Amino acid sequence: MGFYDITSDISHVVRESSVEIGIVHIFLKHTSASLTINENADALVVKDFRNFLTELADGKDYYEHTYEGSDDMPSHIKSSLLGVSLQVPITDGRLNLGTWQGIYLCEHRFESSVREVVVTMMG
Repeated sequence: MGFYDITSDISHVVRESSVEIGIVHIFLKHTSASLTINENADALVVKDFRNFLTELADGKDYYEHTYEGSDDMPSHIKSSLLGVSLQVPITDGRLNLGTWQGIYLCEHRFESSVREVVVTMMG
């Protein structure tokens, strides 16, 4: 479980493309992880975010979908709340994010697995 800043990875893909002005669409092909844009200047933001989502969704005794463990259903709920896709403008061949914004892959399972992210650009 964790929040992983993938901003530099996405920035690299955008810089390597020929798109100067447009949109990058980032899509995560999973139902127990998510994507979000949030502050990347202070690690406490990620810690507070993780604590809030844990309190919100974990440890509910009414979950019936537990085929892959106790973190199965909470992971699906967190994924639905945050979402699995993002769009970011591209300006002058670069991500046009705010000063303190970073793109995070949010892993909601206790045991993380390989995650596949699809990046598509339109210009």
